[in-house]
Amino acid sequence: MNLMQTTSTYIDAPTKTVRGANGVDYAYRQLGDGAVPLVLLQHFRGNLDNWDPPLVDALTANHRVIVFDNVGVGSSSGVTPATVAEMARDAITFLDAMELDHVDLLGFSIGSFVAQEIALIRPGIVRRLVLASSAPEGAAGMHGWAPEVIGAVGRPQRDPDAYLRIFFTTSEPSRQAGKETLRRTSGARSDERDTPTTWQTRQAQYDAVCTWGIPDHARLERLRAIDMPVFVANGD
Repeated sequence: MNLMQTTSTYIDAPTKTVRGANGVDYAYRQLGDGAVPLVLLQHFRGNLDNWDPPLVDALTANHRVIVFDNVGVGSSSGVTPATVAEMARDAITFLDAMELDHVDLLGFSIGSFVAQEIALIRPGIVRRLVLASSAPEGAAGMHGWAPEVIGAVGRPQRDPDAYLRIFFTTSEPSRQAGKETLRRTSGARSDERDTPTTWQTRQAQYDAVCTWGIPDHARLERLRAIDMPVFVANGD
């Protein structure tokens, strides 16, 4: 089965589906070429349309890039689980359905948590790992931080100002960059837009992040088992 699909830009990339062994129909898009695919894992409440098109297009210069909605997210079927471990196993099921046995992973926010868990559960499939806006499970300070941050972007009605406060600084250049990102992700693609994430997904992801943040030295020590190259990109 050849699931390879190339296209010129992310805005033009068609949305496809593939059925996993769990019976879930996963929505995904892919573009570019490369021997080892780069799989992107999205942030809290994000779907296929929340990836910034110029970022994805830049990554395709040297990679086959695949973005997907995990179980229950966006246009994928099923019910979003409430733990990062279950999300990781669901993501592995997607990789298996796509017949991918060797990938690079780029995880953003909660996607970076899932990426870490994939690397621990199925290390043989991950060549390289990029963790953006990330944190390790069990780290001190995470448990109190999670409700504050997720509460700002986790209300029933989406709040662009809250998005800017969380993902960008208060400087004018940063806020302008944030506004341009919002403009591109909300309006650049007019056809085949992804289904918005549901309140069930929001609640499940919230619970998963809060549990991830409970201080636990044993869970933190577990990270020693990740031995592939890792790049951690964080912001303050």
